[in-house]
Amino acid sequence: MTEDAETLLIRIRAAMPALRPSERRIAELFVGDPGAAANLSIAELAARCETSTTSVVRFYQRMGYAHYKHFRIDLTRAVAREELAAASLPEVSGDIDRNDSLEGIVSKVAMNETLSIADTARMLDMEALGEAVARLLAARRIDTFGVGASALVGLDLQQKLSRIGRTAINWHDSHSAWTSAATLDSGCVAVAVSHSGATVDTVEFLAIARKAGAATVAITNFRESPLAGAADVTLTTAARETRFRSGALGSRIAQLMVVDCLFTGVAQASYDASMEALRNTYAVVHDRRVKRP
Repeated sequence: MTEDAETLLIRIRAAMPALRPSERRIAELFVGDPGAAANLSIAELAARCETSTTSVVRFYQRMGYAHYKHFRIDLTRAVAREELAAASLPEVSGDIDRNDSLEGIVSKVAMNETLSIADTARMLDMEALGEAVARLLAARRIDTFGVGASALVGLDLQQKLSRIGRTAINWHDSHSAWTSAATLDSGCVAVAVSHSGATVDTVEFLAIARKAGAATVAITNFRESPLAGAADVTLTTAARETRFRSGALGSRIAQLMVVDCLFTGVAQASYDASMEALRNTYAVVHDRRVKRP
């Protein structure tokens, strides 16, 4: 299986926000039922999506294919890969429905989050991750910011970095984040988290930090997003969101996975000092536990 086949569905999902409406309808069909869509001709696809054959051609070319038959072959292989990846998970299908039992909800959430992590691991740019680790290692101070569910991810990164002795600050509101970003300099790093990469407050935080001279790191699902445009380094997730709770299920768990990789990379690169800090911080917390009589 080629690398394109392994990542095709992931790349289609990631491209959807930037597509034209006609192309987005095509992408939604491929994502919603890729197995069936792979058997359609160009004309059938155009009719099903109420668009032109030109839009279909433009879509698969945008995905990096000169010929539709090659796109269809890789799509079929991508479906096979996803079915194999899901083989060990409970047999569930579709989005969360109003009639699902609690057992069904658990199964669907577990599948969504498991595949979001697997896809993110497959797509994560190792060179970008290495650069982000290097910038955090060299930073005198690290500021993190996000809105909504992404705020929790920024806080998680700040707490982890603090545990190994890094000066890290997480901001809970936009105005505080912006005023702090304006005071940063070349010895600092600003890390912003946004699934869509289009949250205005988060984009503004990173843009202000970059203008002030700080290095900027974005964690987002979409490489072509405004947030990525304001970042020196972009770490992309490959989350699977559902219409039931868009932006907070697969995205959050995928973001946390990236944060864990980033933190572990920093800790490993400063191994002795980080291990000592982790032992010391663990001891402080452990000693505060209630003693049993």
